[in-house]
Amino acid sequence: MAAGYLEILRARHAARLLTGTLVGRLPNATAAIAIVLFVRAQGGTYSLAGALAAVYGVANAVGQPVLGRLVDLHGQPRVQLPSAVLSALAMAVFAFTGTDPLPLAYVAVAAAGLFTPPLEGGLRALWPSVLRREDQVHTAYAMDAVAQEVMFTVGPLLVTLCVSLWSAQVALVVLNVIGVLGALSVVVSPPSRAWRSGPREAHWLGALRSPGLLVLLGAFLFVGIALGSITVASVPYADEHGGDAVYGWLMAGIGLGALVGGTVYGARQWAGEPARRLRVLVGLLAVCYLPLTLMPGAVAMTLLMVLAGVFLAPVIACAFVLVDRHAPAGTVTEAFSWIVTTFTVGASVGTGLAGPVVEGGGALWGFAVPGVAGGVSLLVLLVTGGVLAAPVGGAVVASSSENDPNRAAEPRFSSGDRA
Repeated sequence: MAAGYLEILRARHAARLLTGTLVGRLPNATAAIAIVLFVRAQGGTYSLAGALAAVYGVANAVGQPVLGRLVDLHGQPRVQLPSAVLSALAMAVFAFTGTDPLPLAYVAVAAAGLFTPPLEGGLRALWPSVLRREDQVHTAYAMDAVAQEVMFTVGPLLVTLCVSLWSAQVALVVLNVIGVLGALSVVVSPPSRAWRSGPREAHWLGALRSPGLLVLLGAFLFVGIALGSITVASVPYADEHGGDAVYGWLMAGIGLGALVGGTVYGARQWAGEPARRLRVLVGLLAVCYLPLTLMPGAVAMTLLMVLAGVFLAPVIACAFVLVDRHAPAGTVTEAFSWIVTTFTVGASVGTGLAGPVVEGGGALWGFAVPGVAGGVSLLVLLVTGGVLAAPVGGAVVASSSENDPNRAAEPRFSSGDRA
């Protein structure tokens, strides 16, 4: 298992790109908790803290596909680094002015979210130019998904460490400065500077004109809803079984399951159609959500959370392969950014939906939401199965014209190859 990942990391520039992207995404991974802690330190209410965090999330969801399209049009360095600097400056304004005046706080937080660089989509666009074999690219997608789980686990710990050592204000500034340095590390690398998107057809819909991508976005919206609803349903359960410590273990359990599942999934090659495999993985994900409604003791519930997270990273990694194949030529970064946005929006919808459900029926009904959402995601994939399985020629895997600045003509992988 380790050999496959080491082979990826030994490839020239691979470790640097992965590390730089993760560090560059640190502000995004920590924004919600950092904003909440800062507002509370300023004497603001939880409602205000939640509203500002929500504004950041919505602005981030809007900005990712827009900036992704600009990356496809103008290259990574011209977009990624300026947007990272603008995002950090906006958050610095928020950190130094606080919540008074309140309109300025909302504008600063919205700007910070809107200009968050699409490093995640950018990295997935770079993998084919760094790794020359299709199986390596797919392993990198799985490793990428696992690494994101690590970042979203470690990030909040870094925030609390900065707050305990200095202050919430310092945490906001320091983490965003670190994020700019991560983005800088990526954009000055040779693969990022050399990368050019393939020739694209002028179309106002951009990546969204791909039926296959629309299917993936529809399915991932409900996967996001499932994950967002779990975070809310776990709160009343934890209140009845030990409080905040139990809640922390439940959330860590999902992260651990995703880490294990993604690591195992990426350690081998998978034969057959990725569209069919995605349906199986989403079905397993939905099934593993159902035992949460049993709500056993804290230890057993934590284990069920681990089980609920096992198929999350494999679902994401498999979806990356399909995004790569269905993105119209010249829109690969935008297409990956749409997946990020859709997942984020779905998670926000899930948290908003689970709140009234929990208030009306308790934690039991709250834990029923992810199972239903997972089932709907599977239904979307089943109904539209022919769309994802159809051969496409717009996406590129490996060193083809999409990622070759010299526009070298290379045969593309077909959707029937090993994935």
